[in-house]
Amino acid sequence: MTLLHPSAAQFQLEVEVAVIGGGGCGLTAALAAQQLGAEVLVLERDRATLGTTAMSTGLIPAAGTCFQQRAGVRDSPERLAADILVKARRQTDAEIVTALAKESAATVHWLADNGIPLSLVDSFLYPGHSMHRMHGTPNRTGAELMGALSGAVERAQIPVLTEALVTDLFADDRGLVQGLRCRRPDGGIEDIGCRATVLACCGFAGNAGLVAEYIPEVAGAVFFGHPGNKGDALRWGRALGAALVDLHAYQGHGGLAASHGIPILWPVIMEGGFQVNAEGRRFSDESQGYSEQAVQVVAQPGHAAYTIFDQRLHELMLEFTDYRDALEARAVRRGASWGELAEALGLPAAELERTAQGVAAYTQSGAADPFGRVFLSRPPLQTPFFGVKVHGALFHTQGGLKVNASGRVLRENGEPLPNLFAGGGAARGISGPSCWGYLAGNGLLTATTFGRLAGKAAAQIHLRRGEICGTGH
Repeated sequence: MTLLHPSAAQFQLEVEVAVIGGGGCGLTAALAAQQLGAEVLVLERDRATLGTTAMSTGLIPAAGTCFQQRAGVRDSPERLAADILVKARRQTDAEIVTALAKESAATVHWLADNGIPLSLVDSFLYPGHSMHRMHGTPNRTGAELMGALSGAVERAQIPVLTEALVTDLFADDRGLVQGLRCRRPDGGIEDIGCRATVLACCGFAGNAGLVAEYIPEVAGAVFFGHPGNKGDALRWGRALGAALVDLHAYQGHGGLAASHGIPILWPVIMEGGFQVNAEGRRFSDESQGYSEQAVQVVAQPGHAAYTIFDQRLHELMLEFTDYRDALEARAVRRGASWGELAEALGLPAAELERTAQGVAAYTQSGAADPFGRVFLSRPPLQTPFFGVKVHGALFHTQGGLKVNASGRVLRENGEPLPNLFAGGGAARGISGPSCWGYLAGNGLLTATTFGRLAGKAAAQIHLRRGEICGTGH
């Protein structure tokens, strides 16, 4: 079932704000709501609060932060918004983009004030970003970010109910959500009342049927995301009459180490690396972005590609735990020459060397290659060389419930639902209608900033109970 009438509920517990999902968005929303005085409960289907955020790099884009100022980076919300809109080809909600960009620095500062150890990544630029504005924890991993957020929630003594699968919402004919029903591991059912609900249960990338329906181009990609992304928010939102937008949008990744499930992050490409297929040939402009590159990789023989780089880039990538994990897993191969690397990767040596020579020529001349990529300002690759076999992957969807600037879920006619909020993958993202609009960090920008804003707005619901016509509790 999806929606139940409140008359069918047997509420054993009542809270002011219920947060469904214990990932980055959910924990951020819970912290923000509690800090405004609301009684909050987080419900997480898993044994631990990890979510999609734990599988990411944990990098949050923000403009105008104190971290940027200390590094001499002059950025602005307007510049961040412009970069997002250009990447999305302006096929997204410009007002929401602007609002999130303006709130991004406040979110990063607020997270830091809550004990999240953030710093600026200033060693390279991600595709589409005009300034250094990524902020991450020391080891640049989502798992580390989630550990810090979980610690903040624990210090705040916010109750988190794990292994609690929310199956239904209780809502009346006005769309007023008065509670939820969850199922426990022993099969027991619990009904919990609430005055506001935040949907932080991500998207539908883990639902093969919905992926085939809405984004068939990546139905054959490796799914590298949280298995709980089953589309629950879409299901509840549709039943409540919410608007669903950009369901074809998603974040892909063109560099998931084959058989290891470790992402080879895109600085290796942006700083001069390239990809070839099983024939040893390049097949696209890899610098367009890691999201759209997923489709390109899936289209290659064996649905695979090989990321090629050198010692300089190897040393750059050691900053990232993911890359160090790939080294430990022996996913990365090394060669003193192109022929030796080709043998290690199982590629045709002559073709790989021919491709590498072509890249070197374009690097030295500064001319655009046949795919439109320009290698200018990057040193030519020098021995020893490195390579890793990769697959195209689907990380998470970017379409979802339409929300306003405070994360309030909107109906088809633009009117807000009385007390329902959404953020992160549950809400419509800012990447437009497809994969090509995903700017690095868009997912965590919406997860953390919409989480903070939705949590604050949800906390205010109980203070304005009369305006919502009451819940009857």
